[in-house]
Amino acid sequence: MNKLADEEQTVSTPGIISKKQIVGAVVFTALAIFLAFAVPSVEIAWVSAILVLTIYLFVFEVVGVDVAATTVMVLLGLTTLFAPLMGLEQGLVDNKHLFDGFSSNAVMSIIAVMIIGAGLDKTGIMSKVAAFILKVGGTTEKRIIPIISATVGFISSFMQNVGAAALFLPVVSRISARSGLPMSRLLMPMGFTAILGGTMTMVGSSPLILLNDLILTSNKALPADQQMDTWGLFSVTPVGIALVTTGILYFVLAGRFVLPKAVSEESSTKGSDPMGYFHDVYGVDYAVTEVVVTDNSDLVGKMLDDVETTYRVRIIATKRPGEGNRVGPGALARDVEIQAGMVLGVVADPHDLDHFVEKYNLKKREVMRTFVDDLSTSKAGIAEVLIPPGSSLIGKSARDVWMRKTYGLAMIGLHRDGKTLREGDDIRNIPFQAGDILVVHTAWDALARIEKDRDFVVITTEYPREDEMRPHKVLPAAVFFAIALSMVLFTDIRLSVALLTGAIGMVLSGVLKIEEAYEAVSWKTVFLLASLIPLGLAVETSGTAKWIADQVLVVVGDMPVWIIQTAVAALATFFTLVMSNVGATVLLVPLAVNIAIGAGGNPAVFALTVAIATSNSFLIPTHQVNALIMGPGGYRVPDFIRAGGIMTVLFLIVMMLMMNLVF
Repeated sequence: MNKLADEEQTVSTPGIISKKQIVGAVVFTALAIFLAFAVPSVEIAWVSAILVLTIYLFVFEVVGVDVAATTVMVLLGLTTLFAPLMGLEQGLVDNKHLFDGFSSNAVMSIIAVMIIGAGLDKTGIMSKVAAFILKVGGTTEKRIIPIISATVGFISSFMQNVGAAALFLPVVSRISARSGLPMSRLLMPMGFTAILGGTMTMVGSSPLILLNDLILTSNKALPADQQMDTWGLFSVTPVGIALVTTGILYFVLAGRFVLPKAVSEESSTKGSDPMGYFHDVYGVDYAVTEVVVTDNSDLVGKMLDDVETTYRVRIIATKRPGEGNRVGPGALARDVEIQAGMVLGVVADPHDLDHFVEKYNLKKREVMRTFVDDLSTSKAGIAEVLIPPGSSLIGKSARDVWMRKTYGLAMIGLHRDGKTLREGDDIRNIPFQAGDILVVHTAWDALARIEKDRDFVVITTEYPREDEMRPHKVLPAAVFFAIALSMVLFTDIRLSVALLTGAIGMVLSGVLKIEEAYEAVSWKTVFLLASLIPLGLAVETSGTAKWIADQVLVVVGDMPVWIIQTAVAALATFFTLVMSNVGATVLLVPLAVNIAIGAGGNPAVFALTVAIATSNSFLIPTHQVNALIMGPGGYRVPDFIRAGGIMTVLFLIVMMLMMNLVF
C-alpha cells in the first residue's frame, strides 16, 4: 500500500495544480467546444467531450490513471440521470452494461495470468529463468534487454501478449534485484516487445485471431470476383519479425535516451545494495563475488583455513570442475582443499578481495555466473544472529563448533560492547559471550532452521522464508500452465476461461494459497482497464468512431493507394488508444475493405493492415500490457509518451514498408 501511495504522490499532489495543467485544461476545453459545433449530433458531441477529458487526464496526470479511468466511467453512468439536461434521449452508456468491463474477457484474462505468473514464480521456475538470462547476458542493459525482449516476443507470438508479459514480470524483477538495473529500464522494452510479438502469427493477438472471421463476414456482401482469401497462421510472420527486431534495436540504441531514469520504490528496494544497512550499523562493506582459481595459482593445494583469516575473506560457496555447487550447511568447512579450476564464492571487503586476487593470481568475475541462483537475494544474504543467555555456545568459538559447516553460518563480523570485529581480527577464535551479535552470510533456508535453535536468536526477520517458496510444486504448476496454454492454442474456448482454468488449478493443487492469489492481482491495473471499456462502448455506439473515420477519409480519399493504406493504419492506431483493439478491429475492418475496393487496393491486405495496426499501442498506458507494467516499473504517462511516441512512428514506417514488400 505504501508503494502505491508513493506512486500516486509522484503523479499528483492533491490541491496543487501546475501551470502546465491549467494551460492544458484551457486548450483541451477549447478543443471540446470546437468539436461540439463540428460534430453532427449531440451524442457525438458529449462523447467527444468525455474523450477529450480522458486524454487530458492521462496526459497531464491530474490524478492517477486508474482514478481518471474510474472517474470517466462514473461520468458515463451519470449521463443516464442527467440525460434531459444534456439534450440526450438516454444515457451514453446503459447502466446495465456500465460495469461489464469488470467481467470482460480481457480483464478476467489479466487477473488469471497474474495468478498463473505468481504460481510459476512460487515454484522457483522464474528464478531459474532469470539466473539463466543473467548468466548469458551479464548485467548490462545492452545485453539483457535483447535477451529478455526476444524471448518475450517469441512467447507472445503464440500466446496472448498480456500473458507473456505477466509471465515475465517476476523474471524481470529477479534480474533487476540481482543486476542492480532498475525495473524502469527493463520493463518497458519487455512490455513493448510483448505487444510487438503479437504480430508474428495469426494467433498472437485478439485482432489477428478475429480477422479471418471478419473477412468471411465481409465476403457475404461482396461479389464473387472480389471475395477475399483468409490468412494462414504464418502469413504475418515476416512483418512481425521486422517489428520485433525494430523494437529491440530501438531500445538497445536509444534506450538510454528514452527510458526513464526514475526508479520505482519496488525496484529500488530490490536493486539496492543489501549491505547498506550493515554498513550504517556495523561499518562493514562486504560484497559477494566469484573468483576462479587459475592453474598456476599458489592457492592450489591450500586449505580454506590457510588463507581466510590472513587475507580477510570468507569463502561461502565452491564448485570443483565436473562437480555440483557446494553451498550451505554441511557443504563447506575450513579443511576444504582448493584445486585448480575451482570457482569460489567469496564474501569480502572489495579492497581485501582485490589484494587476495592479486596475491594468488586469481580470475575475478565481474558478474555472478556459477552461483547466480544459489547466492541470489532470494536464496541467501547477510543476517544478524544474537547469542542469548543460556546458549550452549557461550564460551565456545566459531572454530570450536565448525559454525560454517554445522549451521551454514559464515561469520563475517562480531559485534560486542559497541565495537564490531571483522574477518582478519581472528573472530572465529574468540569465545562467544551472551549478547554477542554475529553478522553472518547464510542461506535463508538455513536461517529459518536457526530460528528454531535455542542457541541463537535471529534478529533479521525480513527475509524470503523456505515455506514461501514451493519448489516441490513445480510439477502441478507446469501441468496447469500447460493445460491453460493448450486450451488457448487448440480450442475455441474463451481466453479468460482457458486462463482461469490454469489459475484455479494453481490454487487447488496448493501451488498458491487463495490469499496469495488475491495478492498477485494488480487491482490498479484491473480498475484502469475495466473502467475504460464503457468509454470504448460509448465511442462505438454513439457513432463517434464512424464520424472520426469519415473525416479522415475525406482528406485522403483521392490519394495513392499506399497513402490511403497508411491513413487506415494511422486511424487504427488512434482508435486502439481510446478503445479496445478488438473493438477498433471490428469497427474498421469493414470500413477498410470498402475503402480498398473503391481505391483499387487489395481488401484483404487493408483488413490485415487494420488488425496489425491495432497493436500499435505504445503512446499511453491503455493497452493491457502497458497497464500491467506501469505500476511495477514506476512509470508515468509522460514516460510512455516519450518512449512510445517514437515507437509508434517506427511501427507505422516498418509495418507499411513490410506490407508493401511482402504483399
